Parts: sequence; structure tokens; C-alpha cells
Amino acid sequence: MKLKRILIVVILAGLLPLMTGCWTLAAAGAGAYGGYKMKENGYTLQNPVTKEKKSEK
Repeated sequence: MKLKRILIVVILAGLLPLMTGCWTLAAAGAGAYGGYKMKENGYTLQNPVTKEKKSEK
């Protein structure tokens, strides 16, 4: 029983670093999609985030 528990912990510890890259890519993709949608609604991606003003000529 103790050997089985040790084996499970070793496998999970080995898989954890492999999964972190996937989460990073998913978060980056979600951020890029959010930025794209904000740009569609007229927001600029500068610091601070502001909505573009239409110039009246």
C-alpha cells in the first residue's frame, strides 16, 4: 500500500511541470482574445486603457 502511494506521488510530481506550459499558453490565448474584443469595441491597449475618442472635423 505504501509503495503504491509513493508511486502515485512520483508520477504526479513528474507530470506537474509538463502541465504548466499548457496553462500558460491557455492564459496567453485568453488575454489575446480579450484584447482583440476590446479593440473591436473601440478601446486602445495603452497605459491606461481608454476608449478611443472620435474626432469631429
